[in-house]
Parts: sequence; C-alpha cells; structure tokens
Amino acid sequence: MTITSNTVKKSLWTSGIIGVAVKDSFVKLNPRTLMKNPVMFVVEVGSVVTSVGLISDLVRHNGNFGFELQITLWLWFTVLFANFAEAMAEGRGKAQAETLRKARLETMAKRMKPDGTLEEVSGSKLRVGDLVVIAAGEFIPGDGEVVVGVASVDESAITGESAPVIRESGGDRSAVTGGTRVLSDQITVKITANPGETFLDRMIKLVEGAERQKTPNEIALNILLAGLTIIFLLAVVTLQPMAIYSGAPQSVFVLIALLVCLIPTTIGGLLSAIGIAGMDRVVQRNVLAMSGRAVEAAGDVDTLLLDKTGTITLGNRRATELVPAPGVKEQDLADAAQLASLADETPEGRSIVVLAKEKYNLRGRELSSYAATFIPFSAQTRMSGVDLDGREIRKGAPDAILQYCAQPGGRAPVEVEETVKAISNAGGTPLLVAEDRRVLGTIYLKDIVKGGMRERFDQLRAMGIRTVMITGDNPLTAAAIAREAGVDDFLAQAKPEDKLALIRREQAKGKLVAMTGDGTNDAPALAQADVGVAMNAGTQAAKEAGNMVDLDSNPTKLIEIVEIGKQLLITRGALTTFSVANDVAKYFAIIPAMFAGAFPQLGVLNVMSLKTPQSAVLSAVIFNALIIIALVPLALRGVKYVPAGAEELLRRNLLIYGLGGVIAPFLGIKLIDEIITHIGLA
Repeated sequence: MTITSNTVKKSLWTSGIIGVAVKDSFVKLNPRTLMKNPVMFVVEVGSVVTSVGLISDLVRHNGNFGFELQITLWLWFTVLFANFAEAMAEGRGKAQAETLRKARLETMAKRMKPDGTLEEVSGSKLRVGDLVVIAAGEFIPGDGEVVVGVASVDESAITGESAPVIRESGGDRSAVTGGTRVLSDQITVKITANPGETFLDRMIKLVEGAERQKTPNEIALNILLAGLTIIFLLAVVTLQPMAIYSGAPQSVFVLIALLVCLIPTTIGGLLSAIGIAGMDRVVQRNVLAMSGRAVEAAGDVDTLLLDKTGTITLGNRRATELVPAPGVKEQDLADAAQLASLADETPEGRSIVVLAKEKYNLRGRELSSYAATFIPFSAQTRMSGVDLDGREIRKGAPDAILQYCAQPGGRAPVEVEETVKAISNAGGTPLLVAEDRRVLGTIYLKDIVKGGMRERFDQLRAMGIRTVMITGDNPLTAAAIAREAGVDDFLAQAKPEDKLALIRREQAKGKLVAMTGDGTNDAPALAQADVGVAMNAGTQAAKEAGNMVDLDSNPTKLIEIVEIGKQLLITRGALTTFSVANDVAKYFAIIPAMFAGAFPQLGVLNVMSLKTPQSAVLSAVIFNALIIIALVPLALRGVKYVPAGAEELLRRNLLIYGLGGVIAPFLGIKLIDEIITHIGLA
C-alpha cells in the first residue's frame, strides 16, 4: 500500500485508467459540469449548433456534407480531448484513493467504559473522546492521541515507510492514525475524530479531487479566458454582416470553426488538469495538501523557515574529537570517556563509544565481572558516569563538571575553559570528562549538517527565496551552523512566540512564508504561515494548524514542496503562453481562407500555401483538437523546473513556449493540410 512516485507512474498509463478516463470524457459532456470551464462550454455549444446544422443540411440535401461532418466531429473531439485531460488527472487521484481505502480496515476496538472495564465494539462506533486500548498486533481503529504508554507502530499503510515509529504519551510524538498497526507493547488512545472525519477519510476525498477548489490564480486565469472568449465571440458574430456586405457570406460551420480556433482552447482544455496534477505531485511525495491554494502558495514563497535539528542537521550530535587536558594522555581520556558512556543510550553517548572504538581501538568492555555502578544522567546534576574498580568517572556539561571538580581536592585547568569556549564558538557542544574530581579533557560534540544542504539552499537562493534557520541553540552555536549550512539568516534561542513574531514581520513586508513543525508549540506559527507543513508524527494540534501534512515526517520535504509549487505555476504559465501564441498561426490559416474569394489581395497572407479555403479551415480545426491531446502528458507531468530568477524564467518561457507556440502550428497545420488534401478529405 505504498504511495510512491514509481507506483503512480506505472499505474497512470494502464489500460484501466485510460479506459475510465475515456468513459469520464463523455460523462463530463454534461453542460452543468462543463459550464465550470467557460472556454470548453462555448466549444460544446458550437458543437451542438454544427450538429443541428449538419442534420438540417442532410435532410434538405444542402451544403457540403463531407466538410460539415468533419468540422462537427473535430469540434466534438476538441471537447472530448479536453475532458480526457482532466479525467486522466483525476484518474491518477482515484487510483491513489483506492490504495488508501485498502488501509482503512473495519477493525474491532477495545473501548474503555467509565468503570475502567473494556468492551469490544466496532471501530465505526467510536466517537471523539472515547478511550481505546490497543495491544501488540492490533490495528488502531481511529485517529487519536496516545494518553497512556509507549509503543512501536507500523505506519507503512499510510506513509509507505517500512521502518516502525515510536508513539508515546505526553510528547510531540503522540498522534496515531487509524488503519496503522501496533507492533509492540500496549497503548491507550483517546479518539480525536469521528468516523468519516478521520485523517484517512480526508486523504481519500482530497486525492480524488472531491474537495479541490480552484486557487485564486486559477480563478483569475479563468476570468481572463472567459473575457477573451466573449471578445472573440462578439468579433465572430459581427463578422458575418461584414462578410455578407463584402459578397462573401460564411456558413455557420466556418464561423464556429473560426471562433473555436480564436479562443484559447488549448489552455482552456488543460487548465483544470494542470491544477489537479499539481496537487497530485504533492501527494506523490507523501504530502497531503489540504487545498490547491496551499500548493500554489508554495510556488510563491519568499521566506522559508526551517528547524535546525532534523532538517538542516542530522538531528543527533556526534562526538568528533577528544581534546585532552594538559598532562593527560589522549588514550586515557578516550578510555574514561568510553567507560562513562557505556550505559548512555542517547545518540550522543553511543557516538562517544563508537569514536573511542574506531579512533583509539578501544573495543567493547565486559563489565559484568566488575562492581560497576552506572550514574544515570539527570536534569539536576547534568552529569552521568560510572563508579568502577575504585575509579569515579563523570561526563557532563562543562559548568557541572567544573563545579564537581572545584570541590575540595579538585582542580580545573584554565586551558580546559579555553577549549570549551573555542568549541562553542565553532558551533559545537563541549562535554567534559573527569576522573576522581580531576578534569581529563573535553569531548567535541558536533551537529552534523546533512550532505547537500548548502547546494539546496543555493538553489533556493537562485529562486529568490530567503532561508532562515530556527534553533534553540545559543547565538554563537547557531551562527556557526548557519555559516556551514549556507542559510541566509537564523533565529537563535527561539521560543514559540519568537517564531510567530518572525512570520508576522515577514508577512508585514508583503512576503509569503513557509515553515515546518510537529509540536503543539508550533501550532500558532503553522497557522500563521502561508504554507504550514505539519509532520504526521507530530501532535494533532500541529496537523490541524498546518495546511499540509507530511506523511513521512521528513522536515526537508518543505524544500520539495516549494519546488512542486513553482513547477505548478511555471507549467500553467508555459501552457498559457503556448496557447496564446499558437492562435497567431490559426489567424493566418482561416482569415485568408474566408475572404480570399472576395478579396484576392488577402492571398498574400496565405504564407503556409494552404491548398484550398476548406482545407485551411479544416486543418486549423484538426490541429486545434490534436494539440490538446499532445500536451496532456506535459500538463500531468509538469514543465521541468530549473532554479532561476524571475527574469530568466520569463525569457526561457517566451523562447521555448512563446516562440514554439508560434512555430508549431505553422508546421502542424501545413502538414495536416498536405495529408487531408492528399487523401481527398478536403
């Protein structure tokens, strides 16, 4: 049940999806459905008019039946091809929705009664506030928050990730999703969503397009296309009186063909498919966008806020160096540091053991034969360590260790304080190691910046996006990591209210802001941000506050979301440019053909040397229909996005799709004209 890009690509062009799309193309001929797309609605009305005229001429034996039939059929094909583009985009979503439905199981739940006993009920009967107990091997019956216990949960049905995740009460990793399975231990979950309102239900509705609303830019473009359609409709209506006056009256078939070729049918037929495909590409990355507006806003983001831990850095500090105090051998420091860390299950503690093993050849110790007493870390002492064979070894924060050593009989070398300061200035975290109240040296813990992050930030900078790192570290550490990662700015010692204030300051400057978060304390900032991406592993409050949810809980996904949003906007702009540009060629095809008999001088405009007036009109109509179907793959896949500034993107857009939109129809219409005249269709 993995929702991956490869799965979608393989399933998109299967005969099943194409078959459904063809069927839906005819279903969408319903005028009530097509009225939402004013351009294609006009084409459909024109198709109906030509169909009625064709029947009338057939009954009365008037007109050129072969020409009229071809015009009528190609007008209907134009509408059907536009419907097919939208149906293909929706078909991909329906395929994903079917995959998600397989994850929604009708499970039985152990609901807790007021007296504390358990009763077994259907998961569909659970309501908000109910408490359910889930043991190892059982499916979680609904969305909720863990209120008691900790467990390993398999979320592969939702995220596609095979590695289990830990869910526990009282933290930012307490949210669970219906349809996932508990692998170990037992948890008590408080239900937070009624049946039909669960996270999985919302995902299904969204990927099916049932709740997709047009974005502001899409609405504005629709209004523009409708305006152009009205203008050309009036132009064509007023053209017939002039044609009659000139002695060259035109048939209704030619006039409607002219109208269909003049109005922006290409972008009108593909606009909806572009929007649906844009949201779908986000879903392919395992991100649930609550609206198309959020995806579109991602493409216009000016400022990107990123948490340091887990996003820019690997998330866990690692021991990278041991600095002995004066008079202490490096091997002795490594020995003491490893002994003090053997019972330390934190990533930092394990990294110290690994460093001592790899760099100083200190292999694993068997301490069972020794009377070893491990001292666990506590927030009060901020130290941990071990008492072993008469040795008292401690490891911890510098001030805590120095205070420990400053007691009677202890010494604190000045060089150690200088080392601590140097490590802090370099962006690292220093830990001191002491034995028998004597400082042996310093452990250098470093935040490891993820590979390729500087290059990613360079790409964002090329897009005109400013990056800001958010961290709870002190300013010196934050500044060092910011320099190494290549971000534009940072916010150190950040509290929830600081994040919110930063977002508001940026928005007050007219900028769009995006950020990620997973905790309840991130909810205000996620709600304030124009693009708020909540982690699926985070709290329910965070997921409700954001307008996107990352099912993989990967904070770096925000960078991909921005690129997808930009690709959506670029694709729409590119195909709009192409649509407007290719209308130019159609003018040269149809206008000279309409009036060549009355005004022979217009023959000079027949630059394509089209054979006859009828072949010119028919060729333009055929090309107008075929270009829609030819551009369906591009509309669904999206124009390849290359990070660049707005001016460079505009030049590239005009060169490729503007110039290409002018040249392609000249070549296409000429080729079609040669073919249909050769086989005798015109």
